Amino acid sequence: MIELFREIGITLSRNKLRTFLTGFSISWGIFMLMILLGAGNGLKNGVTQNFKSQTTNKITLTGGYIAKPVPGKQLWQRILFDATDSVLLNSLTEVGDVIPSYNVWGEPVTYRKRNVEMQLQAVVPKYLEFENIEMQTGRFINDIDMKEQRKVAVLADKDALVLFDNEDPLGKQIQYNGIAFTIIGTYKTVGANWSNRLYIPFSTLNAIFNPSGKLSRFTFTVNNLETVEANKNFENDLRKRLSRKHGFDPEDDNAVYIWNMLEQYLQTMQIFNAISIFVWIIGIGTLIAGVVGVGNIMLITVRERTKEFGIQKALGARPNIILRQIVFEALCITALFGYIGMVAGIGITELINFVMMKAAMGSDTEFRIFTNPTVDLKIAAASTLVLVIAGVLAGYFPARKAVKIRPIEALRYE
Repeated sequence: MIELFREIGITLSRNKLRTFLTGFSISWGIFMLMILLGAGNGLKNGVTQNFKSQTTNKITLTGGYIAKPVPGKQLWQRILFDATDSVLLNSLTEVGDVIPSYNVWGEPVTYRKRNVEMQLQAVVPKYLEFENIEMQTGRFINDIDMKEQRKVAVLADKDALVLFDNEDPLGKQIQYNGIAFTIIGTYKTVGANWSNRLYIPFSTLNAIFNPSGKLSRFTFTVNNLETVEANKNFENDLRKRLSRKHGFDPEDDNAVYIWNMLEQYLQTMQIFNAISIFVWIIGIGTLIAGVVGVGNIMLITVRERTKEFGIQKALGARPNIILRQIVFEALCITALFGYIGMVAGIGITELINFVMMKAAMGSDTEFRIFTNPTVDLKIAAASTLVLVIAGVLAGYFPARKAVKIRPIEALRYE
């Protein structure tokens, strides 16, 4: 075996350019596959991470204006919801949690001589899990707050820093439009999504600022809607039910706006699945190009060495010894350079990931387009193994044909 590897080393050292070209074809194929897969994974991971901070199976229902003439209704009449709409939503089998929404803004929130412009949002206790809010200090709105209509509030950490500086905000009272609210907790700000929102018990804010009980928005979760088509059918059915209740044309898209997060999520995942397939096609094509390059070079190598094989056979070397030498030579080249290409590709993707993580640490937003552009080691190893096997076969078949030639014919071979 030692003698075999010595012969392979001598042969490769005598043909440095040919060895380099063979190895480069292999390394480049694996390297490009790793880069392409890493880029595809980075895009998909970035978008998927952006959805993690949100409830993906939610739909927001917002009242609009009647834009199509309907008997008994004025054109551009406002559509507002009430508690009976919550009952309608809960009657649908696909609907899970229903969250009413009521917002107040216009006046600054003040504490002593400091003030911050923010939006007061009426919420129910389940809103905490519904929107994946991460509490920093204190607690969120609870059922007792709702029942007793307490004047309590949950503040964003950034707004707390502006209003209270280094003071502990818990238990402090802030003022909004002359009404005092006691801070019971602060939540962690994620990007710009939650900043400038002051959460108040729904019952409290509704009683103070909305005694009529009319609402412009509902948000609710849906279950068992696993395709884009199923979501569209649900939306159409919901719009028809609401049109019968509120008296607008079911074809009037301006009367009620339906923002379906789940449908957007499913469409996004379909896009990235298509991108993944495209990346694999390009990557496999690159691998095939590398295999073809290796095959051509190995074929030329065998043809050039046919006379050498004839001399070895004339000196008594058995065909299987010669064949084993060629196969081991192809194996050494493909395994070595395949490994180099795999390590280089993974190294580049890890370097990009490191740079992006460092940049993200200094960023004020959690929104990402490109995250963790790395490749599964199993996929990388399997791709390298495929190319190694292809390279060995590319050397085996022409070598098997060459060693079958009689020594006298091999010595005449040009």
